[in-house]
Amino acid sequence: MIDESRPFIAVRIAVMTVSDTRTTDDDRSGDTLATRIEDAGHTLADRVIVRDESDAITSQLYTWIDDKTIDIIISTGGTGITGRDITPECFEALYTKHIPGFGELFRMLSYETIGTSTIQSRATAGIAGTTLMFALPGSTGAVKDGWDKILKTQLDNRYRPCNFIELMPRFGER
Repeated sequence: MIDESRPFIAVRIAVMTVSDTRTTDDDRSGDTLATRIEDAGHTLADRVIVRDESDAITSQLYTWIDDKTIDIIISTGGTGITGRDITPECFEALYTKHIPGFGELFRMLSYETIGTSTIQSRATAGIAGTTLMFALPGSTGAVKDGWDKILKTQLDNRYRPCNFIELMPRFGER
């Protein structure tokens, strides 16, 4: 439930499309995600397309994690089970805390849309230092499911009973 008595807090979100074939002209999943981010009132801090290569993915993630103006990273693509699908491995290697419930919830909700095919998704989430990171599958439907059914509310500080945004100031606690 959204508590309208609380002021909305916009965050800065970077979007990474992981693909060997997509370009800025045909990146529908990235377009869908970017539009939803801005429509929700957040700032699209950066957007890139990188190849399904560990060095490219990891280098971009480190750049954004080190950039204190970026609060959240969301990727689309590379979460399947083929040999070139390595996004989860790249993300998970950088997590200081894993958020296992994200992937579990994503697959549960995705099941309603695509049935047992959801088992092929390795959607993942975690925190690297103070940066939230979410890796979604590359289909437009998966991006819609991930944003509309999970991230839209969890990235809204007005969502009750709790959300990621109100916890962000505490991510760096030791």
